[in-house]
Amino acid sequence: MRKFKRFTSNYSIKEKIILRDFLALERTTLANERTFFAYIRAGIYLSLAGIAILKLKNFESITWLGTVLFGISAFFFVFGIVRYQLLQKKLNKFYDLLDEEKMLKELKKNKLKESED
Repeated sequence: MRKFKRFTSNYSIKEKIILRDFLALERTTLANERTFFAYIRAGIYLSLAGIAILKLKNFESITWLGTVLFGISAFFFVFGIVRYQLLQKKLNKFYDLLDEEKMLKELKKNKLKESED
């Protein structure tokens, strides 16, 4: 179970998120999307290789390889989607916190304006 700890860690924010942290979140989101597309691309390539091997006329003895490639490509699709969703859920927690901080700032500004008027 220790191998999967980083997928299930419960990190909590102890201080205010500043611009540097926000930009790091943006870079992490973009990296997550790139990784997701890499998994999808690898799955597509393996599926195409599996189709090509299954369609070969003179190589019926390796049709098992085409089937194995389809299984591996399905694994890539599922693993990529699950990994993307897990990391995106973690990132959304930080973005939600940023939204809450923004709303609190706006409320404070509005209260200051009302008290001045």
